[in-house]
Amino acid sequence: MIYCHQQIILHTPTPKQIMSSSFKFKCFQHFFTIIFILNVFAATTILSSTTDDSSFNKFLDTAKSPEIFDWMINIRRKIHENPELGYEEYETSELIRSELDKMGIPYKHPVAITGVIGFIGTGFSPFVALRADMDALPMQEMVEWEHKSKVAGKMHACGHDAHVTMLLGAAKILKQHEKEIQGTVVLVFQPAEEGGGGGAKKILDSGVLENATAIFGLHIAPVLPIGEVTSRSGPIMAGSGRFEAKISGKGGHAALPQHSIDPILAASNVIINLQQLVSREADPLDSQVVTIAKFQGGSAFNVIPDNVIIGGTFRAFSKQSFNQLRQRIEQVIIRQAAVHRCNATVDFLDEVKPAYPPTVNNGDLHKHFVNVAVNMLGINKVSVMTPTMGAEDFSFYQEVIPGYLFFLGMKNAKHERFVPSLHSPYLKINEDGMPYGAALHASLAANYLLKYQQDIVLGVERKYLDEL
Repeated sequence: MIYCHQQIILHTPTPKQIMSSSFKFKCFQHFFTIIFILNVFAATTILSSTTDDSSFNKFLDTAKSPEIFDWMINIRRKIHENPELGYEEYETSELIRSELDKMGIPYKHPVAITGVIGFIGTGFSPFVALRADMDALPMQEMVEWEHKSKVAGKMHACGHDAHVTMLLGAAKILKQHEKEIQGTVVLVFQPAEEGGGGGAKKILDSGVLENATAIFGLHIAPVLPIGEVTSRSGPIMAGSGRFEAKISGKGGHAALPQHSIDPILAASNVIINLQQLVSREADPLDSQVVTIAKFQGGSAFNVIPDNVIIGGTFRAFSKQSFNQLRQRIEQVIIRQAAVHRCNATVDFLDEVKPAYPPTVNNGDLHKHFVNVAVNMLGINKVSVMTPTMGAEDFSFYQEVIPGYLFFLGMKNAKHERFVPSLHSPYLKINEDGMPYGAALHASLAANYLLKYQQDIVLGVERKYLDEL
């Protein structure tokens, strides 16, 4: 620029030279503009393909085909007939491995005792995970049908039989498109989600997901119509902890209370004061729950016992609120017991079963989910859910990996007045919803990997243009 300035001072250009220079400059401008547009056009083409891959958009049609749909129904009914509790899913695990073998999908087993981890794609990064839980619940099935549970006192009353089936369905679809997968899809068949089993934590502790950049999971929703999904960004389910307290006094005859230190009275006041933690100490806009569900003390009408056991659960949507609630629960129990001349100890049972963190959906993955779900189902079939105080051990994954959990419609086709909730012995699943779950699983993973790779390319393109 300094050299050009000197030229202007030393030489007065002729009109012909001015026209010639102007023409050359304009030519250079046009040339640069054309190159810039071509680069932007190339980048735009790549970006548009991330949401419009025709083969991935046919996943739902594939999942609804008789070949895959009938196969999924058969698998789901086999699992439903033979429910297994947490860390006892040996037959379920064997069935999963058998199906993966038939599809030619490699896997690791055992992981977290009964878990199975499958792999589809290049075998190299990036890695995206899809999770299905496998365990049943300790309850007697009350639905009379051909494929009722054959194991007394055990039932798939939370839909995990369908979760496993839909992930296997996604595996079959993805295997058919393996050459188009730009990375690796990790299939996580997880044990022990129910009852505080924390199977997700054991999967993480095994290290099999250390390279995963995202994880997706789904849960059936028996009140949501077929072909509809719901979720949201941010907290969708609460963190959940448990506690048990022993309040000790001095037993004696009920007719002579002055000679005793009554732990039942102390425990009663403890419970009343625990309820005030939410009503008087929590922000009304920050939902929290403290519930006492266990009270054991005494065995006779006329004898004051030596001690009382109480227990319950506490829940919150943020770690800060959760930890604050835990601290205050312990303080209230110990200090209120002391007011009534009793001693108290509090056990949060972490060593037996870990507390579940809040389930918090990643914002970027929410955008990805909405894009995929709307493209597949239509904008009217995708809704924003209201957070629930229920808990899910999928939250353990989300503490380590960006994660996203959504709910899939499984409402029964019959217009029944009573729609059983999850964990009900009367739960019935509409199997017509399974193709939607399989297709969404497959599409979320395949499109995520495609977009991940293209974002890298776009990053290179942007850097190159910035340097220009």
